[in-house]
Amino acid sequence: MSRTRPINCIIPPYILEKLMENGDGEVRQAALDTLLTTARLRGERSVRRGLTGLSAAPGNSRRTVFDCDHSEDLSDAVVARSEDGPESADEAVNRAFDALGLTRDFYKEVYQRNSIDDHGMRLNGFVHYGVRINNAFWDGGEMLFGDGDGVEFSNLTGSLDVVGHELTHGVTEHTSNFEYHNQSGALNESLSDVFGSLVKQWAMKQTVEEADWLIGADVWTPGIAGDALRSMKAPGTAYDNPLVGKDPQPDRMSRFVHLPDTPRGDNGGVHYNSGIPNKAFYATAMGIGGFGWEHSGRLWYEALRASRPRDKFQDFADMTFQQAGRLFGVGSPEQAAVVAGWHEVEIQITGVPPGLTQPRSFAVNGHGGAGREADLAALTRQIATLSDKVTGLAKEVATLKVKGSR
Repeated sequence: MSRTRPINCIIPPYILEKLMENGDGEVRQAALDTLLTTARLRGERSVRRGLTGLSAAPGNSRRTVFDCDHSEDLSDAVVARSEDGPESADEAVNRAFDALGLTRDFYKEVYQRNSIDDHGMRLNGFVHYGVRINNAFWDGGEMLFGDGDGVEFSNLTGSLDVVGHELTHGVTEHTSNFEYHNQSGALNESLSDVFGSLVKQWAMKQTVEEADWLIGADVWTPGIAGDALRSMKAPGTAYDNPLVGKDPQPDRMSRFVHLPDTPRGDNGGVHYNSGIPNKAFYATAMGIGGFGWEHSGRLWYEALRASRPRDKFQDFADMTFQQAGRLFGVGSPEQAAVVAGWHEVEIQITGVPPGLTQPRSFAVNGHGGAGREADLAALTRQIATLSDKVTGLAKEVATLKVKGSR
């Protein structure tokens, strides 16, 4: 499997493997079919891109949704809705079309990005892919939507954050290109969750306090209220039921999940350990407040653009700190919130000068509070004071150099 060009999918393999133990034979079969389809797509990615002939072509970000009519052969799919065409009678087609457009518009209006590749890449979606497929896929050029099994999953076009998540894999591929294994792979997954959630928040005009910070809640276990595939606010709590067990995501480094770097090992736990940077973003966004796509989203986006394929959590944490200083100023509340956010998941920013203490731990409750404000205010003052000292020392050194050259 390619490290840099994988098949990305929203449903973690550990959920599908758990569903293969389900007492319902149809649920078991749907999970098995989905796993087999995922493995096949992984091996056929380059062939599939050649078959569609549209994936890499520039097209002014134009959307086209195709109907696979339950086939897995994309060459047989027919156009169901185009950029200039009328609405379809098929709600899955319309949902996919609208979600592709909202994600495209989010990146254009918020971050001035021209489609996924920043060069006007076409946005192609294929609905009714296969029979009862429990997944949505991004293959580097288009999105594929399964219909779900109707028991554990509803139609995968029904969740805006799922579409935002998958298309963000494309953005990552055209920016940092995080390798899809171990910590870089978990960052790849986390960035998709971050911007998938932000697309939904932007569309609904929600503040960070109003957002639910859940991924896939609209399509996962339609018969069970209140659960989701993942929770950015509280990784490890997204679901807990007899059908699939308990959400296994860790929320801090001391709970990091060590798995083999193989497909069966989730490529080193990419869907598990993404909970750690997810929680760091959530905590940072809550520390900054307001609309998440503005300051906290902006600095995460710029950090993504500045990162390298093999970066680990520490590298990305340091980069967010640097970007916060560049965008909002050294010692700014935003930079203080970044330090506090990563501290929440037990990662200490190496870019913070040694003389600066980390903030005290605090429980993130979704509403901030006096304790949080005091911590951030104190941290901001410390950063500003230390920055002034560094500036003063730099001036003294420059003066000594001038004197020594005389």
